[in-house]
Amino acid sequence: MAENKEHLWKSPEEPAEKLEDLVKGGSHPVGIDVGTSKVVVSRRGGKEVACASQLNAFIPVPYSPVTERTIQQQSDIHYYRDGGEIVIFGSATERFANMFNAEARRPMADGLLNPKEKQAWPVLEAILQSLVPKPRSSNEVLAFSVPAAAPGREAALTYHEASLRQHFTSLGYKAMAINEGLAVIFAELEQHNFTGIGVSCGGGMCNATLAFLSIPSIMVSLAKAGDFIDRSVGEAVGEHATRVKVIKEEGLDLSKAPKDKLEKALHIYYEDLVETLVDTLRRAISRAEKLPRTDRPLPIVLAGGTSRPKGFRELFERTLRARPFPIEVAEVRVASDPFTATARGAHIAAMFEK
Repeated sequence: MAENKEHLWKSPEEPAEKLEDLVKGGSHPVGIDVGTSKVVVSRRGGKEVACASQLNAFIPVPYSPVTERTIQQQSDIHYYRDGGEIVIFGSATERFANMFNAEARRPMADGLLNPKEKQAWPVLEAILQSLVPKPRSSNEVLAFSVPAAAPGREAALTYHEASLRQHFTSLGYKAMAINEGLAVIFAELEQHNFTGIGVSCGGGMCNATLAFLSIPSIMVSLAKAGDFIDRSVGEAVGEHATRVKVIKEEGLDLSKAPKDKLEKALHIYYEDLVETLVDTLRRAISRAEKLPRTDRPLPIVLAGGTSRPKGFRELFERTLRARPFPIEVAEVRVASDPFTATARGAHIAAMFEK
């Protein structure tokens, strides 16, 4: 049996360096959450940090000169022409999908480039080009999110990360990857000296990272998240997953009893997702051989679009405390802005990079 080595960690009274002191004159670091459902960019605009996003999806429509001319007159529609098709991508995709009662297509699946989608890289590249500005100086730092490696998907993660790094480097950035869960810790746990558990519940995956003083000890991923809920509910009630997603995001409340068949299905699959996620994290911590021993309970921060419905935090905490957990938890809270937390955390990682 492997020796269980523990290291006692004690937090300093104050963070060693304030974030606002990290950005020097002329430096404009960028953070990007390259998510299955959405791509979010965080960067400094003047004295404030600003975020912008695009839906990471597309839908092709038949090309005709009239169609292209009409689309060109709409400033909020992003597209490119591919032979006999016009590929609509980004935030206008859901509008077209609902209009034609069709499913939106994704360049990514389960947190990585979708190998079954031939348009995967051209669409993702177009989305990134619509969001990411050119660097203002040489070797400007850009940090982009990547998931933890799921068992059996290590090679796919290597390809995904290398493709993104090459793209951002070709633009002139000094590109670096950051784990999604760690990015959540960077965004939300500065006052805890970047110590705790960051959980990112996105569209394709859930990622959880346990870190001490910004050093990750455990990183786990689960290829089961918002898309799983949308597909499962759609199959259960006979509805398109895209339509389920829209209904879910319009105001699902997990703290109230469901009022119809669709809401009942949403509750069922949310509970299934949270149960699986908590069990995955519990097992990973229990099996860890070199987990630092802390002198205080650790906070858990929830982020990502799937964590946004009202009642999600309560569902997660109730599931967490239903059975013994390997470490003491101080609190479970939702990120100040769940939607932008990973991008903001990546931005902070880029700020630290000298």
